[in-house]
Amino acid sequence: MEEKKAYVISYDMAEGGDYDRLFAHIKEYKYWAHITESTWAVLSTQSAAEIRDKMLPFLPKGSKLFVVQSANVAAWSNVICSNEWLKKNI
Repeated sequence: MEEKKAYVISYDMAEGGDYDRLFAHIKEYKYWAHITESTWAVLSTQSAAEIRDKMLPFLPKGSKLFVVQSANVAAWSNVICSNEWLKKNI
């Protein structure tokens, strides 16, 4: 079984986007955390490029998207998700 890696996803959705559809797509990953309004983390065996490519259909033209594999070093303050999730997975 391939090891899951942590990825941070950040986006700026262009006008006309559907946040409910985007959130539902991200939540299809078994392990996810909603970090800030436009930042999520997921655990996946996919590459950053594969995650990006699967997200693009949920973002209208002109949206910005950034997917990066975590290096297991992070700091944060006042996030939406559980601090414990981040400590364990990022």
